[in-house]
Amino acid sequence: MTTTLGIDFGTSGARAIAIDPEGNILATSRRPLHQPDQPQEWAATLRALTLDIPSAIRQQIQRIAIDATSGTVFLCDAQGQPCSPVLLYNDDRAQAHVQTLRQILAADHLVLSATSSLAKLLWLQSHYPSASAVLVHQADWLAFLLHGQLGISDWHNALKLGYDAAKEAYPDWLNHPMLAPLRPLLPKVVPPGTVLGKVTATDLGLSPECQVCAGTTDSIAAFLASGASEVGEAVTSLGSTLVLKLLSASRVEDLATGIYSHRLGDRWLVGGASNCGAAILAQFFSPEELERLSAQIDVHQPTGLDYYPLLKRGERFPINDPHLEPRLEPRPDDPRLFLQGLLESLSRIEAQGYRQLQRLGASPLKRVWTAGGGARNRAWLALRQQYLGVPVAVAPHTEAAYGAARLAQGTTPLGYNCC
Repeated sequence: MTTTLGIDFGTSGARAIAIDPEGNILATSRRPLHQPDQPQEWAATLRALTLDIPSAIRQQIQRIAIDATSGTVFLCDAQGQPCSPVLLYNDDRAQAHVQTLRQILAADHLVLSATSSLAKLLWLQSHYPSASAVLVHQADWLAFLLHGQLGISDWHNALKLGYDAAKEAYPDWLNHPMLAPLRPLLPKVVPPGTVLGKVTATDLGLSPECQVCAGTTDSIAAFLASGASEVGEAVTSLGSTLVLKLLSASRVEDLATGIYSHRLGDRWLVGGASNCGAAILAQFFSPEELERLSAQIDVHQPTGLDYYPLLKRGERFPINDPHLEPRLEPRPDDPRLFLQGLLESLSRIEAQGYRQLQRLGASPLKRVWTAGGGARNRAWLALRQQYLGVPVAVAPHTEAAYGAARLAQGTTPLGYNCC
């Protein structure tokens, strides 16, 4: 086991966490991002984050891994200089190019979205043609700044390029005449956590023996931070929406409801997301009211209220119905009962989500770790334990940067540290 540094780049900020071989946090650093689509700011922030780590700890770091937002891509020239604008994870300007992909692929393929990396690559290639260009994801390019090797990505970032992690290869349909011009632009893909080489950046105060590993996406890094490592363990993020991720022995795909799997070593991380979540609580209660009323809830006295607490019409998972209407009646006069009814309903939807993943072929649920702001609500935690019927606990670590540090250490379900 080794001392490692994990670095996480989000849309509004970036964070670095150094951990020792036992997983204890040695140092942290956080920096804001004012222009999330500007590589020059990313580079300056990467440097600042690293230099923020005390020099004595920097010298001990043996491996580094970086996670960043999934689907944030751009083109670089042969020297690694950006030669196109950055298309952020939610940029959908490639709508017209999805129609090209529809002529080649099945109707429910994962890349058939204007925000997929492959659709964005079609747009970039048509607007910024270059014989020497290569596509990079945000995490790829940041790692390149450290190890100096251009054109390397990982399973997770490359998923929406069409990369098949099960076969560890790009699919044959990328040889279609309409897509063949993209092949020279595609990065080499390796397992997340693979050691790519030693740090070549000499001005960061790192040991010359420090190695840089292939990274991952921010959502996968957050899962890895939890410490979940056994088949049947899951992480629920109780943020504005409910996001479920279950470690499974088998791969599950149901793209109509947004369910797909990322490969983790010889296992699969199956994910689904409901439109319901803690945002509905903020609609009706202040943080102070939530804290006060939650403390008064008797979780052993169910309300009998049956809500489907959507903010607006439409749901994808666990029910696939774009016309599903919010159900928030009847509303009792007692706000404590109303809050309990909402928490019961959210717990019921979460349990239904995990049952849906298992009906589609995922491994049986054994334990749920909890992340996100809602994890602090003890009444909600107790209600979820009742509905899920398995142990439920707050994840000891939830920061994506911590997960990236674990990835570099090889203490995740991936376990890759290949030279």
